[in-house]
Amino acid sequence: MKDDPTPVFSAAKKEKEKKITLMLQFALVACIALFADQLTKAVAFYCLPQRGDVYWLIDGWLGFSHVENDAIAFGIGSGNRAFMIVIMVVTAILMAGIPVLAFKAFGKNVPAQVCLAVIEGGAAGNFIDRLFVKNEAGVAVVRDFVNLERFGFANCNIADFCITFGAAALVFVILFIGPQSVFPLTRKWRDEAKKAEAQKERERAEK
Repeated sequence: MKDDPTPVFSAAKKEKEKKITLMLQFALVACIALFADQLTKAVAFYCLPQRGDVYWLIDGWLGFSHVENDAIAFGIGSGNRAFMIVIMVVTAILMAGIPVLAFKAFGKNVPAQVCLAVIEGGAAGNFIDRLFVKNEAGVAVVRDFVNLERFGFANCNIADFCITFGAAALVFVILFIGPQSVFPLTRKWRDEAKKAEAQKERERAEK
């Protein structure tokens, strides 16, 4: 009598459904980050028509201003079209690689996938600006509106926050969150990590 293949097919189906769910989750988080970035840029530039003026929300600490940035961080590449084209190409490659990284290197790490989705949405937000937004001289720009000069930073936008905090959160997750992390925070995660390592050792020994 042949073994019933139904349980195998059922397990494979569940695994496939799980992967699809994670991919949809990744896409949803990335789209939310992208939508938040594009919406806030549109609202800010509609409400802040005057360039150079700062409207302080918290006097001297947090303000909003209309800035069209034709460079990357700290003005690097300003006025250099060839350099910015290279940056665009590199950004496109990285954007294509982030989902692959999320589901290959972090296939079982949902918090890491969420962090990468936030980074993806932020990168897409600034990428779209450089493709479709031009200043009066016809130069591609990114719309910045959050003024953080008091903290020693340049003007930025929601996409920048997504990329920065997403990357910081990803490092924290890799180091401390979940049984796959380098230094699992909880005892439960440490025990799971030991069990997984023991299982790998048994599989290697069997080979």
